[in-house]
Amino acid sequence: AEDGTPQGFGHELFADDLERIMDNVMRAMDRVPLAAEAGVKRVINGPMIWSPDSSALFGPVPELKNYFCCCGIIPGFSQSGGLGLMSAQWIVDGEPEYDMFPWDLARYGNWANKAFTKERVRDQYGNRFKIHMPYEERDAGRPLKTRPVYEKQKELGCVFGLNYGWEHPLWFAPQGVEPKEDYGFKRQDWWHHVKTECDNLRTNVGIVDVSNFGKYEVKGQGASQWVDKIIANNVPKEIGRSCLTPLIGIRGGVAGDFTVTKLNDEHFFIVGSGMAERYHIRFFEMIERPNSVDFQSLTEEMCGFNVAGPKSRTLLSRMTQEDLSNENWKFMRSRSITIAGIDAIAIRVSFTGDLGWEVYVKTENQLKLYEALLETGADLGVKPVGGRSLLSLRVEKGYGSWGREYSPEYWPQEVGLDRLIKLDKPSFLGKEAYLKIKDQKPREKLVVLEVNADRNADPAGGEPVFLRDGTPVGRVTSGAYGYTCDKSLAICMIKTDHAIDGNEFHVAVIGQNHDAVMLKEAPFDPLGDRLRG
Repeated sequence: AEDGTPQGFGHELFADDLERIMDNVMRAMDRVPLAAEAGVKRVINGPMIWSPDSSALFGPVPELKNYFCCCGIIPGFSQSGGLGLMSAQWIVDGEPEYDMFPWDLARYGNWANKAFTKERVRDQYGNRFKIHMPYEERDAGRPLKTRPVYEKQKELGCVFGLNYGWEHPLWFAPQGVEPKEDYGFKRQDWWHHVKTECDNLRTNVGIVDVSNFGKYEVKGQGASQWVDKIIANNVPKEIGRSCLTPLIGIRGGVAGDFTVTKLNDEHFFIVGSGMAERYHIRFFEMIERPNSVDFQSLTEEMCGFNVAGPKSRTLLSRMTQEDLSNENWKFMRSRSITIAGIDAIAIRVSFTGDLGWEVYVKTENQLKLYEALLETGADLGVKPVGGRSLLSLRVEKGYGSWGREYSPEYWPQEVGLDRLIKLDKPSFLGKEAYLKIKDQKPREKLVVLEVNADRNADPAGGEPVFLRDGTPVGRVTSGAYGYTCDKSLAICMIKTDHAIDGNEFHVAVIGQNHDAVMLKEAPFDPLGDRLRG
């Protein structure tokens, strides 16, 4: 039913077709001999519902009002009851008690067309019971969406992953190395190439493609007031100032995190999670927007690079007339500039935790800027940097990421974002819900563990954390090897009573206990000297 379920369909079955699965039937009988003696009493051969990732399509459609979906449930017995409960909570309370984004239909945009869906479903059906590995990327249906810099990145040895429909850099194979990766539970060959990228950024300068970030523009009379009613922090008052802010969910948890920049009077540039853009649109729509305020997504119209590392200032200074000195351009400040002859928005901020600027330009200028950065910084050792490296760099800095450390399930005081909430504001989205939980003791704390990775495997996320006596006390939200500090690291949510500096734990990496200790602070630049230098 590629063109939709027929209107008259009443769950009829197809004709019996055991020959199609006879190889599997024979294997089953060999495994359970009694099955061969019992015979086949009834054959059920009917259509199945599949989504591109085998998960349900669940939640309100962001572009419609009062239109709720809960379909695509393949393992019906194990999931339907829970999804029914979550649906009821969402409809009645406005938000389910659990973070349901992996099932939320908002994880797909209009890029998930019929051709992509057909290829992904075919791949999912054929590999549903395969053992899947950390970091695994599937090729089916790709490439779907590419940016102007795609061919240049391929030329540089880029290995791509899928990010909300886009081909996005994961890591770059050096000259002479085939740009492909294998998968396994232990460190793969790309581990060493990612180390090279990280080391070079920390020593020289790297270019991280951050075009996958969600980008929005808000402007017009009343824009400041409208944005201020949505975010929990204060909207920047001065032109050229930026702020970090959480978005509070219906139950008081963390629905998102954004960088809000004031470009001009009543003109703002907002950056957030790209994969959550359609999810976040629901929240933006909760606050009535005056007719005088224009709000639009710029995620497709603009691309960005994070130019980071100790030589980033030198590189960018060669390409613009702006004074990039620390005295003239401090951390969390922004400007509209011209760089390599291209109009750009530049924000002094970096998810790497190092000195750096995020530079955003129109999509048609992306390739020109990329090539200019690589050419101008050649003598500085500039190199492209992929998403695997960015993961390592942010983990050793202790930075959280939406969908990992920031979730509607987690309270702001549990993940360190409560300091960014301004309760003296008259109102903001989720304020009443947050007031109900703000004085409660955190159930868990976001912490960084150093893991003894003596089995050539690093935590990747999802691993359980135990006390040394086997008591479960938490889980890994993000993990990676920190090449700068030479440690295997895990950002974790740990029960508050056990989140004590120096406490010892076991982290079950590849199903085996690995010794771990809680660190007092982030292992890289805990005071932010590099970031603000």
